[in-house]
Amino acid sequence: MFLPGYDNGAARRERKGVMIGVDWGTSSLRAYRIGPDGALGGTRCLPRGILTVEPGGFAAMLEEIAGDWIAAGERRVLLSGMVGSRQGWVEAPYLPCPAGLDGLAAAAVPAPFAAAEVRVLPGLSCRDAHGVPEVMRGEETQILGAAAAIGPQEATVCLPGSHSKWAQVKGDAVLGFRTHLTGEAFAALAGHTILARMMDIRAPHHPGGFARGLARARQGGGLLHHLFGLRAAALFDEMEEAEAASCLSGLLIGHEVAAALEEGVAPPVVLIGAESLTARYGEALDAFGVPHRTAPAHAAARGLFLAAERLR
Repeated sequence: MFLPGYDNGAARRERKGVMIGVDWGTSSLRAYRIGPDGALGGTRCLPRGILTVEPGGFAAMLEEIAGDWIAAGERRVLLSGMVGSRQGWVEAPYLPCPAGLDGLAAAAVPAPFAAAEVRVLPGLSCRDAHGVPEVMRGEETQILGAAAAIGPQEATVCLPGSHSKWAQVKGDAVLGFRTHLTGEAFAALAGHTILARMMDIRAPHHPGGFARGLARARQGGGLLHHLFGLRAAALFDEMEEAEAASCLSGLLIGHEVAAALEEGVAPPVVLIGAESLTARYGEALDAFGVPHRTAPAHAAARGLFLAAERLR
């Protein structure tokens, strides 16, 4: 498989590689078989995140995930994500920003595995302007993989999700980042508050409702006031059940984008993630008049490959 947007040789079907990379998160993982030019020889996505692994069972899980690749001769395995947390295989302490690929590789921690050399990359940490700590695990690999296609200039990278990340990068280094609890806040508000009674979270995306939420986020009054406004609008029959969830999504994402812009961004903002999410964030950035583009696919694989090249 060819990684579009990267200089990594011709596309190929499943083939022998030189390493295995695994982006191993809390609820799922994605494994990559990567060739000497960075091209993908195979990918596997499984719902086998660290919370599904029994204590002491990570070696067996890796064997289940990629045992055939290892048996075929792959001897270098590099892991990123929550697998390096205290709840993971081995803890890889956070690396403070600014940090780049050389630092990540130097701080990689070995994991016990008989059939191959396995190392776990650290996450990153920083502090905001008020000294409050920030952390990430796994996103740094995607960010630095995407940075390979951005070039040497400073840029802003956004990874939408449960805990959205906005990172400033320059060259192959992450300078700092901010986290927004947007996705998790949506799930909590739409499922466990008074707002849940006036919306259908199973309803399809409602473009008009989403745009309405974005527009409201650009007005004064603050997020908490705006949230109650959704409830009041429903009481006065000014908000349809079918559009309410999309409106809430637009409201939360709009406030997130507004906060990121207040901190400062270097456009065009580079979006990394599932198309359904990056499309929404693209709409939000358009509403605020901010240029943006989407990173090439498989940024995590590219980041794992570039970090592996720097291992000693």
